[in-house]
Order: sequence, then structure tokens, then C-alpha cells
Amino acid sequence: MGKRSDFERKERDFYPTPREAVEPLLRHLKPRSTFDEPCAGDGALANHLEYFGFDIGGCSDIVPQGSGVNQKNVFDVTYCEGDMFITNPPWDRKILHPLITHLSSMAPTWLLFDASWMHTKQSSDLIKYCEKIVSVGRIKWFPGTKHTGKDDCCWYLFGQDFDEETKFFGR
Repeated sequence: MGKRSDFERKERDFYPTPREAVEPLLRHLKPRSTFDEPCAGDGALANHLEYFGFDIGGCSDIVPQGSGVNQKNVFDVTYCEGDMFITNPPWDRKILHPLITHLSSMAPTWLLFDASWMHTKQSSDLIKYCEKIVSVGRIKWFPGTKHTGKDDCCWYLFGQDFDEETKFFGR
């Protein structure tokens, strides 16, 4: 899951998003807004957001893992069916960085990934498009285990029309 983990990585970074990871994001979303989930996996994140009163515009994944998830490569998405994108994308930088640029060129984009990213040189070209960072902390990715992941996580809000300082929201 993370850079210091002994666990074997799951293919295509398929880690269903637990409800606890969604809760810090809720106060930053406009009530009853509509979202697209383009890296949906089994649809867990979309289901949590729907439970909290948000509407699904579209829900897809390159390899759908659940019912209600359509098959589509995130890089084939050409428009947002909702007010924004919200997704837990693959953390592999070769996918993540182009994904940030691709999705945020169409609509505001909330992405859940490791907190350490914001401190790296590789983030310097993309952080200027980041409006908000919402701290989540460590996530328990595997239900039924007593341990959380080894990396802290954040929700990042990216957009193309942003020209102010990034706002950070701690836990």
C-alpha cells in the first residue's frame, strides 16, 4: 500500500476506500452536490458519498470490481458528469501525476493519496493547482485487521483556475 509496507501491493492499487477516510472530506463539499468517481474499483467511495447525501454522476474504473461501476479508463474520460471528480486514485506517480492534470482540466478534482507527496520536489509543478489539502491521517485499508497503513493520507483539491495559496485543514 505505501512505500514502507511489507504487504504485497494489490494489482492496479485496488484498495477500497473505508468510510472513515471519507468523513474528513464531507465538510468541504457543497450539500447534495454531484460527483464523478473515475477510479471507482468496487464503488466503495461512491457508496459512502451517496450514503452521506451526495449524488453520483458517473462511476467507472478500468477494471470494475463491483456492480454499478462502468468500465472506462480514467484517461478516456472527456467530461465530468457531476460538479466535481472525487476519487481514490492509484498512488503510482506515473499514473497519479497525469491523472491530476487530466481530471482537473475538466472540473474541480478531489483525490485521496499520501500526505508526504506535498513535501516532495516532484509535486512542485502540480501543487500550484492545489486549492485545499484536508488531513485524514492513517487509514485502515484492510477490514478486520488491527493495523492502519504506514502512510498518512490527505484529500487534495485540484483545479485549473486557482491562483492563491493552498489552504491546509488539519485533523
